[in-house]
Amino acid sequence: MPSDDLYASLCMYDFPALRPAQDAWWAGLAGHFLASGLGNVPRSLGRSVADPYAVWLAPNLFFAQTCGYPLTHRLAGKVHLLGTPCYDAPGCQGASYRSLYIVRSDAKVSSLAMALAGRVAINAKDSFSGWRVLSGLIDPASTLVISGSHAKSIDLVRQGDADIAAIDCVSHALLGDVEPERLAGTCVIEQSPLAPGLPYITGAGMGPQEVRAMIEAINNAFADAELAPARKTLRLAGFKVVALSDYIRLMTKNQ
Repeated sequence: MPSDDLYASLCMYDFPALRPAQDAWWAGLAGHFLASGLGNVPRSLGRSVADPYAVWLAPNLFFAQTCGYPLTHRLAGKVHLLGTPCYDAPGCQGASYRSLYIVRSDAKVSSLAMALAGRVAINAKDSFSGWRVLSGLIDPASTLVISGSHAKSIDLVRQGDADIAAIDCVSHALLGDVEPERLAGTCVIEQSPLAPGLPYITGAGMGPQEVRAMIEAINNAFADAELAPARKTLRLAGFKVVALSDYIRLMTKNQ
C-alpha cells in the first residue's frame, strides 16, 4: 500500500521506455498543482504498488489515471472524476477512444466472428477496452486467455498463443512508438465503437474547491509550452471534462 504521504500514479500507459516522459509530465503537472494553491503535492510518481486498486482506493490518493469500467464499478462513489486526457492516436476522437481487434497477419480469418470463435486474449475482466467491448460478442465456443496487460495480449497473438485480442488504441500506438517489434506480425481487423477514454481521478477526500483547482491546473499543464515534448512523446493532445454520466451510460451496457 502507499505510505501516509499523498500518492500519484500514471500506471495505465507507463511502459518502461516512456517513463522519462511520464516523469517530466508529472513534474509539470505537480508544478501547476502547486501554483494553483494545492498543498502536499507528490514530488514524484509512485511505482511501488503493483495492484492499481490499492492506489485508486488508497485514502491518500492525490492523482491517478484509471479505466472507465473500474471508475463506474468498484471505484463508484470512492473517487472524484477530474476529466479525460485526449490522445493523438489512431482510433481516438477527442476524449474518446476505441479498441482495436488484432489477429496475426497470416491468420486465415474473414470476419471478427470467426476470430472470436477461437482463443481470445484479454488483459483483465475489469478492462473495458480489453474485455467489456468483447463480452457481448464472444462466441460460446471461445477460450479466454487472461494475459494481465494489453502488451502481453499482443504478445500472445503474435506468438500464436491466442487468435485475437482487443487492444486499447492508445496502448497500441504507444507500443508502436517504443516497441514496434511487439506489433510485428499482427494486424487490425476491426475497431470497436468510441467510448470515453481513460480518466484522471483524485481521492474522495478532496473537496469541491480542491477539485476545481486540480482541473484548472491540468488545463494549465496542457497549455504549458515547456511540457510540449513530454506531451508529444506520450501522445497527449488535450484535456476535457467528461461527465460521469457518459461513462456510466457506456460502461454499464455489458455487465
